[in-house]
Amino acid sequence: MQIPWVLSLTAFAAALLVCGALTISAADEDFTTLVNRLRQQKPMFAKRHQELLAKRYDLADRPAQGVTMSRGKPVQEGVRVRLAKDMTWEKLAAMSPEETKSKNLWPAGFFPLPHPHHEAGGMLFPQSLIDETKLQTGRDLTRFDLDFDFPQHLLPEFPAPIYLTTRPDLGDVSRGQLVTLNNFHELFKDILNPKQMEGLRLLVTPFAQAQFNATEDRRSLQAHPGVACFDCHANGHTNAATHTVGDIRPNEHRHRIDTPSLRGVNIQRLFGSQRAMKSVEDFTEFEQRAAYFDGDPVQAQQKGVNILERGSQVHFMAEFQDLLDFPPAPKLNVLGKLDPTKATAGELRGQQLFFGKAQCSSCHIPPYYTDNLMHNLRVERFYNETMINGRKASADGPIKTFPLRGIKDSPPYLHDDRLLTLEDTVEFFNLVLELKLNQPEKKDLVAFLRTL
Repeated sequence: MQIPWVLSLTAFAAALLVCGALTISAADEDFTTLVNRLRQQKPMFAKRHQELLAKRYDLADRPAQGVTMSRGKPVQEGVRVRLAKDMTWEKLAAMSPEETKSKNLWPAGFFPLPHPHHEAGGMLFPQSLIDETKLQTGRDLTRFDLDFDFPQHLLPEFPAPIYLTTRPDLGDVSRGQLVTLNNFHELFKDILNPKQMEGLRLLVTPFAQAQFNATEDRRSLQAHPGVACFDCHANGHTNAATHTVGDIRPNEHRHRIDTPSLRGVNIQRLFGSQRAMKSVEDFTEFEQRAAYFDGDPVQAQQKGVNILERGSQVHFMAEFQDLLDFPPAPKLNVLGKLDPTKATAGELRGQQLFFGKAQCSSCHIPPYYTDNLMHNLRVERFYNETMINGRKASADGPIKTFPLRGIKDSPPYLHDDRLLTLEDTVEFFNLVLELKLNQPEKKDLVAFLRTL
């Protein structure tokens, strides 16, 4: 039995063969021909992906009343994942994983989410980042072959505030600006020491990358200086820019990347897509040498890899990253739990659930709400392996426990952006962990998560 929203894939496969879905430049194809071919294909792949999103989610702009991110952007509310006809969350929660799988009832939005063009992959930026970067620096991060997929109201606020562990008295030190090579010195000259300033300079300096480089195998119209670390991790946070992981093969098994926030990296000990690296220094070096080029050292050499020197560059970059703090959480005490004099009754009930029936604290331990470990949720218990727009939905394996501090500032959620809201996240874990939470309990748990 095939799942309704993948029925069209067989027919679509024929089109891929004709159009050449894998958009790697052929040896006998010049750049003009490549651009024309990929531009011709672009509407087809955009339509395919937007139809998938519409079948999986309610993408409406529906902000929560009185709930905002740190600089005031409204937080989106409500479960956005669509259920099969006549199905309810209560009915689904009453089923065993085996029954859900045998009846093909796993919600479409809980399957792995593919890249907007999974066969091609590559770095892809929200329009807000593209526009502001071009305005400030003249550098254009537009790809001629595809566009970013999610609407701005479902993304983190932009530009995000910056909080430093060394100067909590200053609050947001970004002054509401996107930090780039053009303004970093003016913004930070009186806050950082020279070593940290050099680290920040390197973080906002573009270097060659697989899709943005000076060769003819690129996805920018003009020869390009490249991508900066802070193009994805804008202001040391995230703008939800995406990519496909470089450390998995074949391509159909590669995960879509949810760009993680760099806030609180000083308290984390696992880095990289499958968390193979144990320090932010290792990860910084890996990004430039491998992740920028899909884990392909030959491609890296051809396109101009920037080899960072460990002692005088990597350490400087890591030192600045380690200063990036979580946003203020005024309802939490010094141990990371709610101050009962400041919290609502619903938030306090949510905290009790978090540390009790919902089992969240088994992995997310205060004060930063991570155990610095990896856990395999084995979500594949609930569904049959299937292809979704070039992404094979199968076992994901162990995934890092990300910190939950400041979680309302960094949608979408999970390692591949498949969960759009905190309500979606609670429904997901209610099924995966077989918690049997009722509706009031789910509401209280979301209320608590918003205080972190």
